[in-house]
Amino acid sequence: MEIQTTPSTAVANGEPHIAPLDPYKLIVNLSKNLKALPITDDAHFGEIKTDHMLVINYEPTTGWSAPEIKPYGPLSLDPACSCFHYCPNVFEGMKAYIGPNGEPRLFWPHKNMERLARSAERVALPPFDTDALLVLVKRLITVEARWIPSKPGHSLYVRPTIIGTRPMLGVAASDSAMIYVILSPVGRYFNGDAKGIPILAVGHSVRSWPGGTGGHKLGLNYAPGLLPQRIAEKQGYSQILWLFGEDSRITEASGMNFFVVVQSDDGDLDIITPPLDGMILPGLTRASCLELLDAHTQGKTVLPNIPASTRLHTHERVLTMHELVAWSAEGKLLEAFCVGTAVVVAPVGRIGFEGKDVVLPTEDAGLGLVGKALWERVVDIQSGRVPWEDWSVTCE
Repeated sequence: MEIQTTPSTAVANGEPHIAPLDPYKLIVNLSKNLKALPITDDAHFGEIKTDHMLVINYEPTTGWSAPEIKPYGPLSLDPACSCFHYCPNVFEGMKAYIGPNGEPRLFWPHKNMERLARSAERVALPPFDTDALLVLVKRLITVEARWIPSKPGHSLYVRPTIIGTRPMLGVAASDSAMIYVILSPVGRYFNGDAKGIPILAVGHSVRSWPGGTGGHKLGLNYAPGLLPQRIAEKQGYSQILWLFGEDSRITEASGMNFFVVVQSDDGDLDIITPPLDGMILPGLTRASCLELLDAHTQGKTVLPNIPASTRLHTHERVLTMHELVAWSAEGKLLEAFCVGTAVVVAPVGRIGFEGKDVVLPTEDAGLGLVGKALWERVVDIQSGRVPWEDWSVTCE
């Protein structure tokens, strides 16, 4: 099937028409050789790709090209492109699920598009219509619907990406760009650490800093963490818990938001996560967890296996490793878990800090009471089994 409309290049008042991102100009070129669907869960996260991808280009004199869904394959880029030299590279992480009636669904996709646009603006990439891009993402997912796994805990990972393609070496904002979207069927991110991720608290190098780019989803935020993670792995830890400042305040766990559950003196539970101070990515799973925890305490819902009488108090505040050490010694530190699109909710088993381990009580049992309840409820909402506001939408 092919749908094609030639993009307008009309000239008005001597100026070329700058074409907006227009889903009605979509070209669909389907592969004649479809791949076999994977039959095992052995692949690493993101290793398998589907048959097709979405590609759109922007040029300063003409605007956005006709979007194209075409067979997955290599991109052709000039070696001088900005993305290779100055890192104006932005991406999002989304997931598609099969709903109760077999329909493809997305979780909070408008929020992903809004964050993608904010990140693109932060590195001066050309603007785009977020609603138009979402229409195209949904269309790609419907084309690839057979790739969406139906197994519990599995999904189709969606990676929208924007890169600067200005083919010049001068240091300047890229006035040319490419948007592309690729898909990958995935299972659980941490297959080997289901009973608790071992993480190493690191303060001698930082992932982000005040006034930096930690609050945006940029490729440049991730590369500096690869060497510290490799060092951590040699010491028996699989992830990094990034600390900042002389007080060893916690920011993120690798690229995930971090939560702890603390037993309060009155019998309630305090759930604490670092604040969105510009150094931390405003994760959509983070926001979902906070809202669901508050809804439980407010009586709007009852989270799985948590009594309605149990009050869950959320706190977005500065959180230090020294507090975690003290709570652990007092027997008050009940859980620590990481949240994000890839992992949903993942338990932390132990945290290495200043030569010792803070061991979580859930190390041998996986997610604790709160983490397990959040994982179950978020996954049920994502797949449309439990309706909750407008979080889960169909790819119509």
